[in-house]
Amino acid sequence: MTDLLWYLTRASGIVALVLMVAAVADGLIFSGRNGGRRLRPAWWMDLHRGLGGYALAFTGLHLATAFGADIGVGVAELFVPGAATVDPAAYTLGVVATYVLALTVATSWPRRRLPRRLWHAVHLLSVPAAVAAGVHAYQLGTDARAPLYLGLCALTAGAAVYPLGLRLTGLAGKGRRPSTAGLEHPA
Repeated sequence: MTDLLWYLTRASGIVALVLMVAAVADGLIFSGRNGGRRLRPAWWMDLHRGLGGYALAFTGLHLATAFGADIGVGVAELFVPGAATVDPAAYTLGVVATYVLALTVATSWPRRRLPRRLWHAVHLLSVPAAVAAGVHAYQLGTDARAPLYLGLCALTAGAAVYPLGLRLTGLAGKGRRPSTAGLEHPA
């Protein structure tokens, strides 16, 4: 039974990370603008919320199986940042990423009742939380050096970095037209 829980811990952690990054990438694409107008199909928002909810559910499964797998993970390591005696930085990154993921998902449901700036600030924290979860997985994961895992990490990182890059460079986030300053039309 312990071996099964250990495999479930590994698998649920990988799935949770992929879902978390997919939710972040989907949110970045969804909130961007395409040609100056926002993309707002209802299914896109449903997909975003679903990915976040499933990421949280698989994170919960990851925590529960890690606790039961007899791998030296106790309640303190699961919920208290810095409490781990082995690899405290890696465990702390996982704990913080879990808290931010839970907070982000929890603030998605009552979005209209929260001030927009607060909701937006919490959702922006999901980007560093996804990075923290990835570093946690790399530092603690037993598969972290396997070629298939590294390939999956590269694909997942690329899927998140691309929309983030578009948003940061302003190509998709602002939807502005090029400036015509200094271009005079002859009369």
